[in-house]
Amino acid sequence: MKKKLKIFLIDLSKKNKALRKVFRWANNLIKKENYKKFYKKYKVDDKVIFFEAFNGRNYTCSPKAIYEKLISLNEFKDYLFVWAFKDPTIHEVKKHKNLKIVTTGTSEYYKYCSIAKYWIVNALMPEYIIKKNNQIYVQCWHGTPLKKLRYDINKEGASLNTVKEIRKRNDIDAIRFDYFISPSKYCTKVFTSAFNLKALKKEKIMIEEGYPRNDFLFNKTEKDIEKIKNKLKIPKDKKVIFYLPTYRENQHKSGVGYTYNLSIDFDSLQKKIGDKYIILFSSHYFVSNQIDLSKYKGFIYNVSHYDEINELYLVSDIIMTDYSSVFFDFAILKRPMIFYMYDVEDYNTNLHDFYISLDELPGPIAYNQNELEKYILNIDKDFKKYKKKYEKFNNKYNYLDDGNASIRVIKKIFKDVIK
Repeated sequence: MKKKLKIFLIDLSKKNKALRKVFRWANNLIKKENYKKFYKKYKVDDKVIFFEAFNGRNYTCSPKAIYEKLISLNEFKDYLFVWAFKDPTIHEVKKHKNLKIVTTGTSEYYKYCSIAKYWIVNALMPEYIIKKNNQIYVQCWHGTPLKKLRYDINKEGASLNTVKEIRKRNDIDAIRFDYFISPSKYCTKVFTSAFNLKALKKEKIMIEEGYPRNDFLFNKTEKDIEKIKNKLKIPKDKKVIFYLPTYRENQHKSGVGYTYNLSIDFDSLQKKIGDKYIILFSSHYFVSNQIDLSKYKGFIYNVSHYDEINELYLVSDIIMTDYSSVFFDFAILKRPMIFYMYDVEDYNTNLHDFYISLDELPGPIAYNQNELEKYILNIDKDFKKYKKKYEKFNNKYNYLDDGNASIRVIKKIFKDVIK
């Protein structure tokens, strides 16, 4: 009964913007009133640091890189490190004597959000979490953008949010930022515009030092790669394609969430390349529907819930995506990439414009299944054509990444701790 009511209300929210506004206002008001109890009860502790990645879904990205660097530094030996997860039982957090793990949305979560001097996250903090004046919010974000974000979106294609709603939600979060990590001049410009930072008088909060999340890609070893392959049980005689399609804001099912419809013929791919390749498949973290890949056992490995994407990059010979920003990071490894943009006209017309010209992409664009298969089969020969474009791409977007971004970022955030 409760689930049916929820589905009914979501359907109603899709159709009626006024009701959606009321529902969200009421839900947020209730949660904010609950949080105020913790806000008032606990004082900020200068030696507590709160971490969260993808709203508690993963142990990964720049929050992970910063945490693991911090616990190696003597200056932070007596700090308390708090990680928040939706399901704490499925994540292997690097151990530390002062590590505390909490579940999102619980009393402990509220307690440590109100106590922590620092919030280090890579997505939105809940709007009902009230920030105190002496707390420091570090927004790491989770990638270099290809498609337009937040204030830069001007198309009304999303199922659950109008452009106005997206911008309002943005300002609630962005006004709380104290630092924003940027990996390049390009990102600094894009983030300033997309998050409305100039209007909010926040344009000087950027830490333009590279992405901590990418340090691991520089500090890898052959033993690391072998260990990851063994963990995933990848056959040693097969090459690896990592396929990461993003979600579509107009594909949403009430009671389920954002969904993804497979628009790729895995049967055909298995016949054409199954003797040489396996595929790692990862759906976007917003996608809630279960994609059944059981018939492709031994050919497709579903790694949608694998915590550390960098490990998957390391074992991949080719990356394949549509509009996800993952290729910016993968480019550091200088390996082949293919862009499967079968719906690019509809996506670009109804959902998102792009920040960069698709001509900049250091890999071929496949617009249909036949082209996709052709590019995979000829990848070794075709990759040579993109050498100069690859070099230009990395010089523009990844020039600050060198394996030491974490310590540079930490020195900016904790300038009063590290002399």
